[in-house]
Formats: sequence, structure tokens, C-alpha cells
Amino acid sequence: MYHRIVAGRVRKTFEQISAGNWEPMVAGMAPSFTYRFYGDHALSGERRTHEALRRWWERCFRLLPDTGFDVQDVLVSGWPWNTRVGTAVTVHVGVVDGTRYANIVHQFLRIRWGKITEVRTLEDTAVLEKTLDRLAAAGYAEAHAEPIVG
Repeated sequence: MYHRIVAGRVRKTFEQISAGNWEPMVAGMAPSFTYRFYGDHALSGERRTHEALRRWWERCFRLLPDTGFDVQDVLVSGWPWNTRVGTAVTVHVGVVDGTRYANIVHQFLRIRWGKITEVRTLEDTAVLEKTLDRLAAAGYAEAHAEPIVG
């Protein structure tokens, strides 16, 4: 039953982000956390504060304003004091330049007593970087900005 509740909350959070509301995700982070998005681009890096995570989401939605997540799998293991979650998600993205693309995302979370302490996000960086390169070439300088860390 616990695993089903956690999986439902994860799916609900992806729905909220798809609707443009990432604040419940930020609120779900523990006071001390690590949010890592792999790669070497404007959306990569590691965030450890709620403020940095908000700035990261704001950048995501400036560059990729029409982003929706289609959750295929949510796998939950462990108990409230040490829960591990793995997701397989397809992201459908409306890019700021009017184009669209889809990508695959795998995310691994660690949750302790209802708060997320760790997120590791792996996305097909070749697809994402090609889009960010195209945006930068079209004058969207933020697409090649330094990662938001902190």
C-alpha cells in the first residue's frame, strides 16, 4: 500500500509540472537535498537549495515553455525512512522557438519520511543539447548559459 501511495504522488507531481506548476515538487524536497541533472549544458548541474531549484525550473520553462511528461513506469522500493523510486518518462517539449521535440528521461529519487533527499535525472543529452545549440544560434543566449548550481 505504501509503495502505491508513493507512486501515485510521483505521478501527480509530474502532472503538476506538466501543467506549469513545479512548486509542489520544490516543496517536496527535504531541507537538505541534492538535485542532479546529468550532462554539460545550461540545464545540467547540481542544486542543493530550494532557491537554486526554483531558478532552474524557471530557466527550463523559459527555454522549454510547453513541457509535458508521460510517465511510463514508477518503481518504488523500501520504507518511509529509506524509499527509492525509479521512473521512466517521455517528455514532450514545446521549445521557445516554436518547434517541438520528445525525449526520454529516467529519474532516480531517494525519499526519507516523505521528503525527497536526492534526485538524479538522466535524459538523452544528445537530443537536449542539439535543441539548446539551435536555440543559442537563434539568439536565445540562456540556452548556452552556465548551469544553475547552488
